[in-house]
Amino acid sequence: MAFCKSATTFPCPVERLWHTVTDLEHTAWRSDLSRVEVPEKGRFVEYGRGGCPTFFVVTSCRPLRLWAFVMENGNMSGSWEGRFEATEQGCRLICAERVQARRWWMRPLVPLYLRRQHRRYLRDLARVLRGRP
Repeated sequence: MAFCKSATTFPCPVERLWHTVTDLEHTAWRSDLSRVEVPEKGRFVEYGRGGCPTFFVVTSCRPLRLWAFVMENGNMSGSWEGRFEATEQGCRLICAERVQARRWWMRPLVPLYLRRQHRRYLRDLARVLRGRP
């Protein structure tokens, strides 16, 4: 099991951060996704640029504080947790992700993949929160 945790501060109200992260109907800011489908409340499917679907089930949703889910696709399974905090400078998002590769030969690559995905996600998030597409 690989684990990655990161914390980033954004110069905006925590309400704006929460809305941006949890709004599954407006995900064009995510450079890693082609689309997101929401088949029912508490479940969603993200499609990467290559078309691979990843299935999500929300396990905790405390508005403006915590959003967590489990996820799986053909290559991995795991969990993600986002903690939202108001700060004097704006707000902070603390992300923690655990992923288990399904294939033994992928396991050494998962920590690198997770770090790259976190950097990309946070870069995209910072860009949209600054008002850039």
